[in-house]
Amino acid sequence: MNDRFKAVDLETLPDNVFKLISRDWMLITAGSAKHYNTMTANWGGLGYLWKRHVCYCFVRPQRYTYQFMESTPAFSLTFFAERYRSALELCGSRSGRNLDKATASGLTPIEITPGITSFAEARLVFECKKIYAQDIDPACFIDPDVAEIYPTRDYHRVYIGEIIHAWGSQAT
Repeated sequence: MNDRFKAVDLETLPDNVFKLISRDWMLITAGSAKHYNTMTANWGGLGYLWKRHVCYCFVRPQRYTYQFMESTPAFSLTFFAERYRSALELCGSRSGRNLDKATASGLTPIEITPGITSFAEARLVFECKKIYAQDIDPACFIDPDVAEIYPTRDYHRVYIGEIIHAWGSQAT
């Protein structure tokens, strides 16, 4: 374990998970600290499914992070204090194919657990093992307004991950 972080009990998490994801945003990161990509997201959720604490997140196939999500068994969801908003904006607007996002944003990649990359500046990290993935099927939309979110039909893949570790910053 990294001395910057302490284990967090998911059953007593003080955060409002709706705000945590939709307004505070998160980084979805897959790959090792030597070869990874990260992207900003504000779609997803946390819950309990199949007798496990889980998260779910969405990645479009054209995103660089997608190939890392597909080729690795685990990923992280990382949350930051508001002062890192500009770093999250950069990570959500630039591609890691041609930019080192960590260097450009000032974030420091670390592996709290070997093979799962997060960032030293995080206030909260969920390390997740992939347990399910499926492409969104537009034939399953019940509310037709949802389909309007995809005018170019570039549907996401949904990943469900079992949260295997939750870490909070020792600084908070």
